[in-house]
Amino acid sequence: MRRVVVTGLGMVSPVGNNVQDSWKRALQGESGVTKISLFDPSDLKVQIAAEVKDFDPSFVIGKKDQARLTRFIQFAAVAAHEAIAESGLDTSVNSERIGCSIGVGMGALACIEESTRVLDEKGEKRISPFFIPYTIPNMAAGYVSILKNLKGPNICPTTACASGTHGIGEGFRLIKDGHADAMVCGGSESTISKLGIASFNALKALSTHNEEPSVASRPFDKNRDGFIMGEGAGILVLEDMESAQKRGAKIYAEVVGYGLSGDGHHITAPAPQGEGGQRCMKMALETGGLKPEDVDYINAHGTSTKMNDQYESEAIMAVFGDHAKKLSISSTKGVTGHCIGGAGGIEAIFSILAIHHNTVPPTANLHEQDELCPLDYTPNEAVEKRVSVALSNSFGFGGTNATVAFRAID
Repeated sequence: MRRVVVTGLGMVSPVGNNVQDSWKRALQGESGVTKISLFDPSDLKVQIAAEVKDFDPSFVIGKKDQARLTRFIQFAAVAAHEAIAESGLDTSVNSERIGCSIGVGMGALACIEESTRVLDEKGEKRISPFFIPYTIPNMAAGYVSILKNLKGPNICPTTACASGTHGIGEGFRLIKDGHADAMVCGGSESTISKLGIASFNALKALSTHNEEPSVASRPFDKNRDGFIMGEGAGILVLEDMESAQKRGAKIYAEVVGYGLSGDGHHITAPAPQGEGGQRCMKMALETGGLKPEDVDYINAHGTSTKMNDQYESEAIMAVFGDHAKKLSISSTKGVTGHCIGGAGGIEAIFSILAIHHNTVPPTANLHEQDELCPLDYTPNEAVEKRVSVALSNSFGFGGTNATVAFRAID
């Protein structure tokens, strides 16, 4: 069976437009949550979000495409460019063996919202011919494959908040099973629109802590009141280990396990005790040949909602038993908000960097820990420790769950 390694990382996030800046701010617990600037939120109950700031894709995307491409596609293209450049992978060589797997939850809600308005007010002749191709979720993978000449497997898992992690997991399986030698994979999303914010608020899922945006995302805190909508992309280059070593590539970590499961319970609420998440983490451990005590760090889904944080904690305790109390856990959504389809890619990169730097990023804004969440969530300050194995969890609406496991290369 082929071994799969990570050789490149790329990111666009609410706390930085590249990996280095995003990691630095995540370690410092600096929030990317501010008042919404992408539209006027003054008539909405929720007026804050974790937006990508000062985004300039011109070094990757030409002016014509910038005017046409929706935001989530541009995020994916810039993050993929960084990841591929850093990996040193020549995508013009053996391109039929290099694929793309980028998960997207919803894609271009703002474009859908605006095009509906144009149709109602101005009629069908004013609808852009680019509306469909630049709104459909798989166009992040599609555009990246065109931009970088990737002719191998091309897929887009659309599994809500688990999309990015499924994107990585499926890329991992395609290499392991011999269908590709390298995969550009992860997740991207931009759903910060009036429709998106109002719709998630109708579910009572969002924080309404408008007065202090920087402390509104509070995973595992007793006073958390909902998640913060974020946006961005996290993209990894995965390669067959033998090929990567042969070309002398820098290796960040090995992808060793992948788990996925369904709750079969509710359209939005997680299963009690995180039962689906339990099975998902167990599968990641089993496929990776890992024992619970091998794991040092978990980047939790940790959305800052009452039910998710409690049930994820219960799931971790059920899977890891006594070792759960020895684990370092954190939710980097305290700084990035919840980037929906992009979350899994971003958080996988933070997990890999925890291994690479032997440093656990903190859970920001955790000041009064919920007694129903009784584990070590690395409150407010990063911790230096040996991280040999890390898991990254993503759980989505519809009861869809994904976990990837990474291990240090000794």
